[in-house]
Amino acid sequence: MFRKRGSIYGLILGILSIFGAYFLEGGSFDALFLLPSIVIVFGGTFAAVIMGFGLEKFLKIFILIKQAYSPKKYDIKKLIEAFVQLATKGRREGLLAVENDLHKLKYPFPKKMIRFVLDGTDMESLENIAIAEMKAMQDRHYSNIFLFSKMGGYAPTMGIIGTVMGLIMTLASAGNNPEILIHNIASAFIATLWGIVSANLIWLPIADRLKQCHLEEKHMMEISLEGVLAIQSGEIPSLIKSRMTSLLPQREQGELKVI
Repeated sequence: MFRKRGSIYGLILGILSIFGAYFLEGGSFDALFLLPSIVIVFGGTFAAVIMGFGLEKFLKIFILIKQAYSPKKYDIKKLIEAFVQLATKGRREGLLAVENDLHKLKYPFPKKMIRFVLDGTDMESLENIAIAEMKAMQDRHYSNIFLFSKMGGYAPTMGIIGTVMGLIMTLASAGNNPEILIHNIASAFIATLWGIVSANLIWLPIADRLKQCHLEEKHMMEISLEGVLAIQSGEIPSLIKSRMTSLLPQREQGELKVI
């Protein structure tokens, strides 16, 4: 929640800083929100995405934006505690007994890995399966991140196109009504503004947030794999907890005391 609010606060600060300075300098609302400039920048950016990535991928950007700002939360501390409980029960009642407690693992990846262990999968095969799944996850996430990074590159270019079009219209209207000339010049430079602003306040920050989401899921999977391999090896619960806790940031390790 705090991170989500931080993103909103950052966006508000960016808008106030950029557009606030514009209005403080005496800029007008009508000159800033010129519809042709906005259409060129956003319409052109979306068109480039559709051409480069396909319509199906474009239609997913709204889902990806929601995922970026409302990501799935991973409670690593509870995950470690769940692994310790499974390890304790496994040593006391046998490894197959943990199957009834798999619901304590809230995420699909660790559940799947534990089920492979219960099915008798050897350690090398288990690691290969986990690595393959993590690579597939990474490729999928990087594809989404790349999409928004490209949008961050398309938008300023579309702004320049809008500027060139505005200047062409200005030159074509030379000698006519001065108000038309002023309007065309404003449209030209506002297009560049919207291209740069949309890239740096919308598309590139979304790419950065998706990177953060990827790192958090990857961290959960790495810690889960460590716990699964430890359970498969028959390590004692306190050692498993210590082993998994060592993958946490230093400041969080002290909050999880080894049992």
